[in-house]
Amino acid sequence: MKQYLFILVVSFLAAAGVPAAELKVVATTGMVADLVRQTGGERVEVRQLMGPGVDPHLYKPTAADASRLAKADAIFYNGLNLEGRLGDLFTRLARQGVKVYAVSESVPESRLISPEDSEGFHDPHIWLDASLWADAVSAVVAGLSEADPDGASIYRANGEKMAAGLRSLDAWCREQAAKVPEKQRILVTSHDAFNYFGRAYGFRVIALQGISTVSETSLSDMAGLVDFLREQKVPAIFVETSVNPAGLQRVAQDAGVRIGGELFSDALGEPGQMEDGYDVGTYDGMMRYNLATIVAGLSGSGEY
Repeated sequence: MKQYLFILVVSFLAAAGVPAAELKVVATTGMVADLVRQTGGERVEVRQLMGPGVDPHLYKPTAADASRLAKADAIFYNGLNLEGRLGDLFTRLARQGVKVYAVSESVPESRLISPEDSEGFHDPHIWLDASLWADAVSAVVAGLSEADPDGASIYRANGEKMAAGLRSLDAWCREQAAKVPEKQRILVTSHDAFNYFGRAYGFRVIALQGISTVSETSLSDMAGLVDFLREQKVPAIFVETSVNPAGLQRVAQDAGVRIGGELFSDALGEPGQMEDGYDVGTYDGMMRYNLATIVAGLSGSGEY
């Protein structure tokens, strides 16, 4: 009787289009998790390692993380050394047969940025250019399809919809950025996360720290930034939710400029967190909030 009821329930779920079992996926950052959720839909259960305000450059995996990763049907991460301390663990798990995918692998190398002080490494912050994040969708589709071949057509359809939405978001970002006069498009932030953003949307990007927050900020760096802000008459600078704001707040005070807002760089907000009408717990909402905050701050209408 119990076996009959089990078969009946499974048959009902299948007829209703509901998957009988979900693919268990672990994603590292909020941005990657959002990408996998949107592409996977109801067939995928996504667990996120790094929550709001967590700096992936400094993240140390716990024993619980290792256990969760080992039990996953698939793992998705950004790559390009963003999750530096997790790299060795991912390598070991892949050798053990766990399906591990870096979403950055589907971004053409010709579109990656390698700053002079990055020692030959590519800048990992690709998600801050929505057009590059659209490229990353194909890696998610391929990974989910390999882990769950029965859902391949669903992942393809969801991926196409997701990529189209990201291209639309990219166009919106360009329109918003154009509202700031070109000579005023100087974006000063806590760490060098916005290179792709600046290239895509026409901003000159200056940061107090390098592309990894592991680097230290010297007094001479701070003094140099203060001089730059005064010379260029930059109206506002921006702190980040995942980076200690103290250094940039000191620079703002010494230079006599405003903090124009708090940007989301290496982490999304809390699920459902609304800021100025945008859900910053999602990638789309985070990007729109960032653009709106930057435009307001550099146009002189925003204040933090």
